[in-house]
Amino acid sequence: MSQRRRRSLALLTSGVLALPLLAGCGAGEEGGPAAAGPDIGATARALVADGGVLRWAVDGLPETLNVFQADADATTARIAGAVLPQLFTLDDKGRPTANPDFLEKARIVEREPKQVVLYKLNQQAVWSDGREIGAPDFVAQWRALSGKDSAYWTARNAGYERIEKIERGRNDLEVRVTFAKPYTDWRSLFSPLYPKQVTGTPDAFNEGSRGALKVTAGPFNLGAIDKKTGTAALTRNARWWGRPTKLDSLVLTAVPRAERAKALAADTVDLAEVDRASADRITQARRDATRSPGEAGAPAQGAGAAESEALRAFTVRRSLEPAYTQLALNGASGPLADERVRRAVARAIDRRELAEIVLKPLGLPVRPVGSHLALAGQRAYADNSDALGGQDTKAAQALLADAGWRRNGVITQPAGSNAGPEAETPPEEPADPQAGQQGEQQTEQQAGQPGDGSAPAGPGTGNDGLYIVGEEDERNGDVRAAALERGLPRLRPALGTDSRMSLPQAAAAFAQQQKEALLAQAAALAASAGRTTTATTTTTAATADDAKAPGPVGPPGPGEAPAASPGASASASPAPAPAQPARTSGNMLAKDGKALSLRFVLPSGPGSESLRTVGERIAQMLRKVGVATELTKVADESFFKDHIASGQYDLALYSWPASAYPATDARPIFAKPEPAADGSLLVEQNYTRVGTDHIDQLFDQAVAELDEEASRELMRKADARIWAAAGSIPLYQRPELVAVKPGVANAGAFGLGTPRFQDIGWKKAPQGREPGSKDGKEKNK
Repeated sequence: MSQRRRRSLALLTSGVLALPLLAGCGAGEEGGPAAAGPDIGATARALVADGGVLRWAVDGLPETLNVFQADADATTARIAGAVLPQLFTLDDKGRPTANPDFLEKARIVEREPKQVVLYKLNQQAVWSDGREIGAPDFVAQWRALSGKDSAYWTARNAGYERIEKIERGRNDLEVRVTFAKPYTDWRSLFSPLYPKQVTGTPDAFNEGSRGALKVTAGPFNLGAIDKKTGTAALTRNARWWGRPTKLDSLVLTAVPRAERAKALAADTVDLAEVDRASADRITQARRDATRSPGEAGAPAQGAGAAESEALRAFTVRRSLEPAYTQLALNGASGPLADERVRRAVARAIDRRELAEIVLKPLGLPVRPVGSHLALAGQRAYADNSDALGGQDTKAAQALLADAGWRRNGVITQPAGSNAGPEAETPPEEPADPQAGQQGEQQTEQQAGQPGDGSAPAGPGTGNDGLYIVGEEDERNGDVRAAALERGLPRLRPALGTDSRMSLPQAAAAFAQQQKEALLAQAAALAASAGRTTTATTTTTAATADDAKAPGPVGPPGPGEAPAASPGASASASPAPAPAQPARTSGNMLAKDGKALSLRFVLPSGPGSESLRTVGERIAQMLRKVGVATELTKVADESFFKDHIASGQYDLALYSWPASAYPATDARPIFAKPEPAADGSLLVEQNYTRVGTDHIDQLFDQAVAELDEEASRELMRKADARIWAAAGSIPLYQRPELVAVKPGVANAGAFGLGTPRFQDIGWKKAPQGREPGSKDGKEKNK
């Protein structure tokens, strides 16, 4: 599994045409500047103390230490980055650069008849057992990942399957790799590089590398992994030939995201990525420390004061992650199977406003992402969003009208169904626009969590996190106004001005009024026809039963049977109730008797607050063009598996990581789904189910193009077509917030760059104080 694939799963569970003239617009020179640089407390090595321990929070201990296995995660990748060879690393703009600790040079030396890459290794590079890093390690890894031997349990073989052979060069320091098919992303291979002891046999690869790495080659070695304490210790590599590692030990400590602030306050970690709420608490604590007691905004006393005081010892470093949040539109079925509707949804939303909601309060640059395949600063980046167009309400409305969706459309579908893939109640326009706005702004309970005690919560209780934007019912908006607007105008007299009267009470009152009116009508008809008291009584009884169907009794119409004559049987059929007025969609859109309502799935867990805020704002934007949304908040653990991967959604918000190798890593995300033998779709990672043959062809051409600028131009063209297909709408680059003790050097929010683990440490303390955390000080005594 590639680093992008591993990171993709983590981001997903936290909580994708012919427009050649538009391709590459806004590319600038080499992708332009990064939207935000790293914020790591950059410190010259001479000012970083030698020694100490740094405790770095991670989500959990890894299930495997083999990054090429399916259950590898972000902690697996972090350990690999510190203890294994990385032939190419990423600079501050996310661009691959040769790592001089392992490579003197690497380049394509032949293009015809086949591509040949020559690696010249650093002559000092050795494994921790003293053996030189060389061709045998390259060969073993290629054979394990080529896909030709099914005994190896690998998640992906991208790039390795294109290699034809690997051989020793003129000496042991040279490795020649010959490709059967040209491969533009050859720099993505062999990073990390495992020793042949790990990749040489299926058993060693599949099982031996899961819990231990006996041989390493990085600034750190792998020390003890303690599941009881939730820590993995990385210790300084005595055989490291590069610039000396500053820390004695780097301890990765498992701390759930929701508990990071508590762990920081308890001084159990020195560095931790945090969510906005925790970052705000730290910022507020530092601000409070500058105020005097009794001053407005001074720190609170009592409960929480100790934790607030402890958090003052930290600062928050901020940048933008190498990942972007997108609005995904499921094009497999329902209204969004129509490209015009997808494009209309995209044109209805203001991407800059959504980016401001998330980034502006954090003091980060507000810049909507313009590419699916790269981020600002990377060489392949170009803003191709013009292929779709910016926010334009009139354009969105025109697209919807062209697709056949109309306001005030007649609704003939049964109650409880809609136009999307899920059977939900169709949304309608409320009588009072202000009431609708209030309804949209409500905060519904998270799925599976208790409410205020007035009603049970959770799936199947009717209080499971569903909120329909654009429909006013008992859970969102004015019941009485909604009832009057939904084909029940006859309730108006019963409702009157009594705001305390409920809808069932009003209906009962109205039925009684009708009953009395019908009785009076029947009596009048009987008297005029000279009917007997007995006949009148019988007719009255029949009429009373008929009161269950509202509507006055009138004279026969054309083609109807005449009314019963005097003396007719008491069992004569009553007059039919008049036809009810047609139910319409009001200011919302409908087509073929169905309202346009889209199911919008959002994660409900902690740390996803910004996604939910953005989702609610998108719903309001869509409502302005007549598109209703059903906001459904689901548990984090089911968000990806039960909704995104299975296609049980219309709209969703989730993130994709950026890659320095988009021709390889982005293809599965935007590949056209293919039908399987059982009738299902093979979607790879394309969870929007939107793709075209042309996009696939551009990826295939780009990955085989050895002219790097020509390959990037093909990627820009592919990106323009992805925009035009409107299956994925990039919104903003994700914020990266990292809480650190101010003395931490060269670590924090790395942005697009790769950490240099050997440079991380503690700034030299004044007056000879020992560097590092409390644990580090004790270690150095």
